[in-house]
Amino acid sequence: MSDIKKGLNTICTHVGELQDEQFKGAISPLFMSTSYAFEDVPVKRYPRYFNTPNQEGLSKKIAALEHAESALIFGSGMAAVSTSLLAFLRAGDHIVLQQTLYGGTYSLVTEEFDKYGISYSFTEGWKPEDFESKIQDNTKVIYIETPSNPLLTITDLAAIAKLSKKHEIVSMIDNTFASPVNQNPIDFGIDVVIHSATKYMGGHSDICAGAVASSQAHMERIFQLAKNFGGSLSDYTVWLLERSIKTMGLRVKAQNENAQRMAEYLYGHADIAAVYYPGLPSHPDYELAKSQMRGFGGMLSFELKDTFDAKQFRQSLELIKCSMSLAGVESTLISPAETSHALMSAEIRAEQGIKDGLIRFSVGIEEPEDLISDFEQALHKIRATEVVTNH
Repeated sequence: MSDIKKGLNTICTHVGELQDEQFKGAISPLFMSTSYAFEDVPVKRYPRYFNTPNQEGLSKKIAALEHAESALIFGSGMAAVSTSLLAFLRAGDHIVLQQTLYGGTYSLVTEEFDKYGISYSFTEGWKPEDFESKIQDNTKVIYIETPSNPLLTITDLAAIAKLSKKHEIVSMIDNTFASPVNQNPIDFGIDVVIHSATKYMGGHSDICAGAVASSQAHMERIFQLAKNFGGSLSDYTVWLLERSIKTMGLRVKAQNENAQRMAEYLYGHADIAAVYYPGLPSHPDYELAKSQMRGFGGMLSFELKDTFDAKQFRQSLELIKCSMSLAGVESTLISPAETSHALMSAEIRAEQGIKDGLIRFSVGIEEPEDLISDFEQALHKIRATEVVTNH
């Protein structure tokens, strides 16, 4: 049986694991060496070449999880994004990017690509026709993100893959929000899949890493640039990431269930103005999400009614942390306008529908009843403060 055809939790646990030949330990040994023999060996290993034993093992696991032929591990999600994009773009080329994107990717493109002579267009929406209208004769890459950060919009994977192949363009996706547990874009024809492995793959808010998975041919092209950019990951962190991925299937499924419960609670709440979660039938892309996702993910966003101050609400929480990043086992909240999308201008955020009061909620594995209780006590605290102030 091929690695790709194994069950999710089997892949998470076993694919790519290294054998402890000396002591027969149950887990992969950690090879910390940065210097390996070069004579009479089948592979000349060097950390910057992404081929130490632990790097190779984990890359096989991630490739299997994403139904890909090959994968590489990077020092951060942005290292994975930048290396993948620049492997397929050069001076004179053009890229079409989805309007709703992670703020770091937006900054990379708008602040750096002009220096390289690479032109770019952002779509007005995330429907297939929005992308096709932006394609030029020199377009080489289409870049998408679904579900998107932070408004959880859903892009049609099969349609984008078909469009890309029609125009002989490489399609890329940031699959971080979905994770391989909920979505495998390669199955729909997408060429290159990118992750901030800091998020659901790491899952414990203690690892910074990135990952890319694709065909062998595409990954060879990405590798040729990656070894020069030097964005490899230390073997100790690689080892920690492999350990974390072993429980990814279990963690993400629990987060899916909790996020669905929290979205339904918020959607019916009198103090909530809007909820963005693809698992709600009210979401405009609900049917599309059902068709290409196995689970709707652990991320959602919401807006409070105007009578509540978003910052005061966040500061009134006791269990849920106000914390950067996402996808840990603990539930966290952030203000996208102040963190992930702070580098965007207020005008651009407004165009994308990212209001200053928007709250992005990364749902953890706690009991949902406890999360709901924390929301209720925070809202009650604000109401009580307002009553005192008004008197």
